[in-house]
Amino acid sequence: MRKSIFGLVAAAMLAPLMWAEELVIIQTNDTHSQLDPTDKGLGGIQRRKVLIDSIKSEHDNVLVTDAGDAVQGTLFFTLYGGRAEMAAMNALGYDLAILGNHDFDNGVDSLARNVALSDARWLSTNYDFSQRADLDSLFAPYKIYDFGGKKVAFIGLNLDPKGMIAEGNYDGVRYLDVIKAANSTAWVLKNLEGVDLVVALSHLGYADMPNPSDEDIAKSSENIDIILGGHSHTTVVPGSGNEWIMNAAGKPVLVTQNGKSGTKVTEVIVNLDSIGSALPAYRQHTIDSRLDRTSDPAIEALLAPYRKGVDELMGVKIGRTAKALDNTEPALLNFVSDFCRDRGAQLLGKPVDLALMNKGSLRRSLPKGTITQGEIISMQPFANRVLVLEIKGKDLLEAFDVMASRGGDGVSSEVSATFDPTTRRCASVLLNGKQIDPEATYNVATIDYLANGGDYMAPLTRGKVVATSDAIVYNDLINYIKSLRNKPINPSPAPRMVAK
Repeated sequence: MRKSIFGLVAAAMLAPLMWAEELVIIQTNDTHSQLDPTDKGLGGIQRRKVLIDSIKSEHDNVLVTDAGDAVQGTLFFTLYGGRAEMAAMNALGYDLAILGNHDFDNGVDSLARNVALSDARWLSTNYDFSQRADLDSLFAPYKIYDFGGKKVAFIGLNLDPKGMIAEGNYDGVRYLDVIKAANSTAWVLKNLEGVDLVVALSHLGYADMPNPSDEDIAKSSENIDIILGGHSHTTVVPGSGNEWIMNAAGKPVLVTQNGKSGTKVTEVIVNLDSIGSALPAYRQHTIDSRLDRTSDPAIEALLAPYRKGVDELMGVKIGRTAKALDNTEPALLNFVSDFCRDRGAQLLGKPVDLALMNKGSLRRSLPKGTITQGEIISMQPFANRVLVLEIKGKDLLEAFDVMASRGGDGVSSEVSATFDPTTRRCASVLLNGKQIDPEATYNVATIDYLANGGDYMAPLTRGKVVATSDAIVYNDLINYIKSLRNKPINPSPAPRMVAK
């Protein structure tokens, strides 16, 4: 499908942009509190500001937008709950923003306080906030701009919180069918409001998601022209062909996304004089040391009160690793899964059968050598708790199929599983070399987020909680590492859930 429209896209891109009035849309997504560069040296709020200022110096009409999850993932959020991120986004001049699922991590009251601190216009087209007056006044279903007589509208598309956001953290927020809401709103904007271009800020995920994705929105639409996406941490590369999806009217829709942690930023250039005949241009900027040429003292002054607590935790040494542990590789996931098993055994007072952990909980890598308290909190930042479930084998096997559907997850060393990447179901799950008995009962250590059905792990909700830690996971993990008495952490790099 995408190949069939590539020639059309390429031809339309040849339409001249020079001397035309332009709108430039800058987009970030899933920056996850990464105000400083990542452990891999990419991103950072100072560098992002240099890029935004540079683009604004070259163009008259510039909008700065965010497609959700600006918070959660570093100590800035753990310690200050989103205040630092909102202040930084204000300093960078964000115009529009939408919610991500992690905006709900500390509950709706915290979310409302953060949005109230923001200077941006917050959009949500498919969340009904009518039960929460404090939120209802902070959000609009769309925003229309007029640039040189051309009307450009933005809508905000949010995911279904059930199965993704912890129960209790979105009370008072009602989800509306996102495809219906997107298409009906876009129709009204184009046909009744006289809008020339409709842009969707989306936190649905690029494609192949459990719920409607950006791909689904694009294919079902007739009036949405651009989708600036987030959530799946996909890097949609300009020129790959993946950025163009044919809509229901046979026209290409531009769909963008920048991975995560603010390591890339999208720039979309719209020729306002040729809307409807010329497609927008799509660029993606890598946020790296090339942007270190200037540093804004005002940004550093803004972050200084928050940085003190961050720096203190990053300086507390608690253990050692024998090698660097990348958060995208099996070794770190294996280590955290085995920790969960051992902590579960402590809570139960006897060995558990196995442990399950979600790879999405690993938010940073660990360096070789000395590791600090701050690095562990940043690696596992969520306010989850280890618990133990009694669960039937048949429900446990269903949970393994859910993990297989996203390419495998974390399991403790007793487990060896294979799954079919086509069907996204497990072909075999062995526990200590034996098949799991559907009728047997197992003691499984995991975290409360998964046990309550988070990450779509609904099968685990059929289990019975028999023990729960009174500490947040990262505090249990810090104590676990301290108990190793400086013995280097050296987990197996072999994957335990394998596609075959």
